[in-house]
Amino acid sequence: MALAFGVGSAVAEPMTVKQISQILFKAAPGAAPDLSHADLGGLDLSELDFKGAKLAGADLYGANLSRANLAGADLSRASLDHTIITTTNFAGANMEKATLYGTAAYSTLDSMTRSEAPSFAGANLSGALIMSPLARTDFRGANMSHLKTQQGRARLEWILWSDFSGSDFTGADLSYAELPQAKLRFAKMVKVNLTGALLAGADLSSADLSGANLTGAELTGADLDGAILKGVIGLDQAKGLDAAKNREKAIY
Repeated sequence: MALAFGVGSAVAEPMTVKQISQILFKAAPGAAPDLSHADLGGLDLSELDFKGAKLAGADLYGANLSRANLAGADLSRASLDHTIITTTNFAGANMEKATLYGTAAYSTLDSMTRSEAPSFAGANLSGALIMSPLARTDFRGANMSHLKTQQGRARLEWILWSDFSGSDFTGADLSYAELPQAKLRFAKMVKVNLTGALLAGADLSSADLSGANLTGAELTGADLDGAILKGVIGLDQAKGLDAAKNREKAIY
């Protein structure tokens, strides 16, 4: 006998856009629609307002989420691999241990514009895996502790895709985040907690780290050309600072 459709069940059948739209439309004001563990893979969910839905463990592989409102949604342990997230709003969402592998946020990788970038302002990305180009993205105030940018994939992929150039991390928590070889050129990292972060080989040229906490951070091979290090906390306790590139060109 076929399994009956059940949102929030441990095993869920693939859903249709119509079913999802109905669930979202019928949700009572202030009530979070429950789409936990739902199979939403490959669906066109663009421009939908998810009303802070429960999407814990949901499979969104290959879904089109462009211009969707996922602010405040629970996406913990959800798979957002190969999704389209152009101007998607994830502000304040719980994305703990979610995966974002190979997501597409821009029309072309040659013109990664701020106007197309998604927003993760205030989101919880602790323990999440991000292997996607997310340049000029809003991560202000986000919890990104223990974030990973390379896990179980070819080294060339995470070097090419870990692009956060020009992104705004102001006030974010990146403690113990793993960002080796990440592109962080011109990133705004003012007062960011980088305690114990792995930044070996990262491109931090012209990044603004004013007031950031670098206690125990690993900087071996990191490029500090033009990086602003004014008021940095724990710089004397950072690891590999002597082996960083262009250390003498940093602004103290």
